[in-house]
Amino acid sequence: MSYERIGGASLDYRMCAYDGSRLAFRGPKRSLDEPYIAVLGGTDTFGKFIPRPYSDRLEDKLGLPCLNLGVMSGGLDAFVSDLGVLSMAARAKAVVVQVMSAHTLSNRYYTVHPRRNDRFLRASSAMEQLFRDVDFTEFHFTNHMLRELAARYPDRFMVLAEELQQAWVARMRLLIERIGRPVTLLWMADHEPDEKRGFAHVASAPFAVTQEMMAQLEGVVSDTVICAASAAALSRGSEGMLYAPQEAQAARELLGPAVHEEAAEALYPTLRAALIKRR
Repeated sequence: MSYERIGGASLDYRMCAYDGSRLAFRGPKRSLDEPYIAVLGGTDTFGKFIPRPYSDRLEDKLGLPCLNLGVMSGGLDAFVSDLGVLSMAARAKAVVVQVMSAHTLSNRYYTVHPRRNDRFLRASSAMEQLFRDVDFTEFHFTNHMLRELAARYPDRFMVLAEELQQAWVARMRLLIERIGRPVTLLWMADHEPDEKRGFAHVASAPFAVTQEMMAQLEGVVSDTVICAASAAALSRGSEGMLYAPQEAQAARELLGPAVHEEAAEALYPTLRAALIKRR
């Protein structure tokens, strides 16, 4: 795949593919023969509606290509079994993994689409038993399903949320193990990791991920970079984004270019130190 438009009034993502991977990435396609940094993540890393996402800005600061391996609606499951991505990450000078939501991965309660991880495929018998009076054929997206369950069955929802959190930690460990390289974890959100807890997770991203969960990865990740967007960056909203009029609401739900600049600034000293150390 060399070209595709995913929304946007005039933003060409120059979609591309790499050998061994089933996923489509934002282009232009980069050479893998020269040193590079691999950046894995979901929609924010991909940079939907963003002319220059944080990986581009980090590349400018470091003077080293940053391979944008962000996937639209992608979660951990999109990467953990993709041999092409794992190979590219294993060959990188450094690896950044964006903290992705805990609901976009398959678990013992439900299964998500292997590449479009926001898509709900099926409920397990354990899920049907936990929510006996729910018709799961009504749901096509995990986010919609979880919001409904949280509103209608708060106690049982917390049981499900705990399962998702445990699955997230285990899947992160597996991904990092399979990459086989030091990984820098990036928290990129409109709030601090522990600012939204419990039911506040339902409306936040990354969904259900806490500081405690990331702390469980100490010794597995080499560094954790926290980019909680400043009030100044958030106040600029979708300024600088490119999207069609009918996509204005979708754009407002995403982090804008000002936050991407803050993410690049936050990552720069950690990545620079890591590159010097690994020369």
